Amino acid sequence: MSERVPPERATVGDVVAAFLERCGVQTAFGVISIHNMPMLDAVSRRGRIRFVPSRGEAGALAMADAYARVAGGLGVAVTSTGTGAANAAGAQVEAQTAGTPLLHLTGQIERAFLDRGRGYIHEARDQLGMLRAISKRAFRVWSPETALGTLKEAVRTALSAPRGPVSVEIPIDVQEAELPWPHDLEPLTVPVAEPSAAALDGLADALAGTRRPLLWLGGGARDAGAAALRLVERGFGAVTSVQGRGVIPEDHPMSLGAFNGSPPVEQFYRTCDALLVVGSRLRGNETLKYALALPQPLYQIVAGDAALALDGLADRLAGKKAPDPRFHADLAAARAAAEAALRHNIAPYDRLVEALQAVPRDFVWVRDVTVSNSTWGNRQPRLLGPRDGVHALGGGIGLGLPMAIGAALAARGRKTVALVGDGGLMLNLGELATAVQERADLVLLVMNDRGYGVIRNIQDARYQGRRCYADLHTPDLAALARGFGVAYRRLTELESAGAALRAALEAPGPAIVEIDMTAIGPFAAAFAGPPVRQPG
Repeated sequence: MSERVPPERATVGDVVAAFLERCGVQTAFGVISIHNMPMLDAVSRRGRIRFVPSRGEAGALAMADAYARVAGGLGVAVTSTGTGAANAAGAQVEAQTAGTPLLHLTGQIERAFLDRGRGYIHEARDQLGMLRAISKRAFRVWSPETALGTLKEAVRTALSAPRGPVSVEIPIDVQEAELPWPHDLEPLTVPVAEPSAAALDGLADALAGTRRPLLWLGGGARDAGAAALRLVERGFGAVTSVQGRGVIPEDHPMSLGAFNGSPPVEQFYRTCDALLVVGSRLRGNETLKYALALPQPLYQIVAGDAALALDGLADRLAGKKAPDPRFHADLAAARAAAEAALRHNIAPYDRLVEALQAVPRDFVWVRDVTVSNSTWGNRQPRLLGPRDGVHALGGGIGLGLPMAIGAALAARGRKTVALVGDGGLMLNLGELATAVQERADLVLLVMNDRGYGVIRNIQDARYQGRRCYADLHTPDLAALARGFGVAYRRLTELESAGAALRAALEAPGPAIVEIDMTAIGPFAAAFAGPPVRQPG
């Protein structure tokens, strides 16, 4: 959005707000503070960006992360300096792990006192070093004249592959300083990595004779769905990482979904004659700590835009593939066996999965780290688009609620359903007030076993049943919901799960559906951490 009547002079805070607008930012998240107030005052006065006041900086970064994943653009979070910036660290590590393009703007104390260790309020020793450790890059603005150029480079860095969070410190006296209104607020061009034509020629030659080739699609292929489908049409099957769910719609007959490490699928891998990995690092917890028997030969695209690479490969393979006529049926059988094993292992909660599959499907599926997500939420219900799912990829609990808020505000008319555990919910519980204040259209599906269920299972499996520190006091969620003014329902059986979910999805704003696992009972098979290859 251009300036209607640009002023002759303005503060750096005004320039920051105007540049974010020019970048297409519509929503930002954060906590207002004396050390970021010039920026947020400008955002408020200009009135073109919705600012969501989170209850904590960790929540703000998680909201911005999920917003970016669902909307497909740049996430923006604003924190204070010192402990405020430090509070955001865990959520920013999550964004870094997930490769989310995110701009973290944080204040800083006046330049005259900076880095002198004099105990100035909100000062933190080597804050920039901390930000470098949890960011793709971190910048400090040293003068009003360099603020806009630094922001431009920060945004380009965040959006350039491999994407990630970028932090920018702006001292308070820089934010307040006046300067002539800049003539050029346009963001810098984001470079696109052109794949090597020679490398694609060689890859096409290697794959042309295969009859049962498989694609492994990760989060880095989120924008390459159409190109990936072209290869599927030429005879490739597809499997995804958890982060790559929905790149190929999970109801596609040639998709294995995210059942990438289940025994039936591993057995199916042995019948494939090639694997092409795109946009994935083949993470340890999805490959039995790198021991999963993947199809061979294995090719991996590590340089070049995923969509351009897959389109180029599809062009080169046109008319050159003769798929095995049994490949489709064998893939479908492997998928069916994996789903059947999952339903057996999670009983009686397979009824809950069935209920989620049966309700109106147009919702964003957000998951915290909890036993239910590790067992079934990372694979079911089926996702139909690459931005229909958000989960805590880095493995830290407590991000589900704030991620659900960010996802709901990005979904624009679609509902968000968030799978959380009672333990993780408590970490950022204050953000429920943010959800109410912002009227976020979300349903919290709280799997309540009154403790850390996976820790109990690990203690049973590896520590001779010596349980310690895993039982938690969980508040009365009905009373909690009343206090926040949130619609609520508790299930002690799963026959009525469908009706409860439909009612929650139809209610405006946030709602809670509590699944009382102590009343319903345990899973048929205990989950004791990510699966690993057993000796022998």
